[in-house]
Amino acid sequence: MLERHEIEAFLTLAEELHFGHTAERLRVSTARVSQTIRKLERRVGAPLFDRTSRRVALTPVGRRLHEEVRPAWEAIGAAYERAADAGRGLTGTLRAAFTGAAAGQLLAGVEELFRSRVPGCEVVIREAQPGEVAAWLRDGEVDVVLTTLPVPGADAGPVLVREALVAAVPAGHPFARRESVGLADLERVTVVELAGGRAAPGSPGPRAATLHEALTLVGAGRGVLLVGADAALLRPP
Repeated sequence: MLERHEIEAFLTLAEELHFGHTAERLRVSTARVSQTIRKLERRVGAPLFDRTSRRVALTPVGRRLHEEVRPAWEAIGAAYERAADAGRGLTGTLRAAFTGAAAGQLLAGVEELFRSRVPGCEVVIREAQPGEVAAWLRDGEVDVVLTTLPVPGADAGPVLVREALVAAVPAGHPFARRESVGLADLERVTVVELAGGRAAPGSPGPRAATLHEALTLVGAGRGVLLVGADAALLRPP
């Protein structure tokens, strides 16, 4: 049977292909890693790594062992995490909301990963309009929101997605023929206001409750809208 420290040393070295980096990750000495691998090779009866002064590489025997051991080790780790999650009571329903297409795509991928790691917890996803986020969090309608702007009174996590800021304009607008638009240009036009959206220079125009409503106003020539580049995937109804 393989000991845990032997498996960790072997798999880490197979990934790093460097004894020093492996030792750093495992927080042990380089000599300890080397001793562990040599002991494992004696038990297997064949070299697992080819070592030179310039490189470390898996041998055919080492490659096969890695291909067979790694999935099993990952499965053991996942089973342990699920048991630990159950022990901590990670069950019930996680209510997650998002604003914008980019956040929605990210949340869909995160949900799949979350379900695989915490199968005892149900995930409910909702789309929120920017103006609804603060109230939903305050009233407990959702537990977490992926949104474009900080929410007053709510705990903020790290930035997960960055995207360009673009100006949505009608097809015949002078801005549509330009490669870029500056803040000075926006100060001379009417700007559609999206509830809970970004503050923008320019003359305040009509106020919209949803992004689709704002884009419809833009299409009708009622003003310009500052929005994330992902909105280019949307079209007004």
